[in-house]
Amino acid sequence: MRLNAYLARAGVASRRGADGLIKAGRVTVNGQTGQLNTFVESRDRVQVNGHLVELQPLAYVLLHKPAGVVTTAHDPQGRRTVVDLVEHPARVVPVGRLDADTTGALLLTNDGELAHRLAHPRYEVEKVYEAEVEGEPSDAVLERLRSGLELDDGPTAPAQARMLGPARLELSLHEGRKHQVKRMLAAVGHPVTRLHRSRYAGLTLEGLGPGESRELTGAEVTRLRTG
Repeated sequence: MRLNAYLARAGVASRRGADGLIKAGRVTVNGQTGQLNTFVESRDRVQVNGHLVELQPLAYVLLHKPAGVVTTAHDPQGRRTVVDLVEHPARVVPVGRLDADTTGALLLTNDGELAHRLAHPRYEVEKVYEAEVEGEPSDAVLERLRSGLELDDGPTAPAQARMLGPARLELSLHEGRKHQVKRMLAAVGHPVTRLHRSRYAGLTLEGLGPGESRELTGAEVTRLRTG
């Protein structure tokens, strides 16, 4: 495991923060000053400022993110974060992002390998959103969403789209571009007034109220790794 990933798994800092500690010469591996390209084996002794650090157990938490909470581990503006809500003993961080005003399913983990897999477009992780919009989308609008749209950063992949009510629809995507759902719906003339992610990688919010979270089961983690 690369040294910065080890420090992140040990709960010392984010990978970027760990890079800073390593560059400052504050990290040693078996008594030798660690480098950015240092790899850590299971028997190695890693110390930060002279104190031994060890890996935390892998943790996987599903959060029902409420509105007004930012998707980050630390916010310079002092706003409440999703990590504050979870209050997990392990240092878990969010996989991907939801806007502050967007609610719904969010996964937090300290498993960097799984987080990378879930974020990689190659694995086509499904994300299902329920959107309340201005106006009433027509069948033609739904077909445009299903066929793919041209956005300023390129064409979108086809999405599954269906109406849930007069001004409420469900979109299922396998992409994860910034503000993608909001941009897609604005592009077809129906700006979003409220957005909720009901499902992420097959995980639903059943039994979780806004702000509540739970640990994933072993079977759920296995499915995320192999699905």
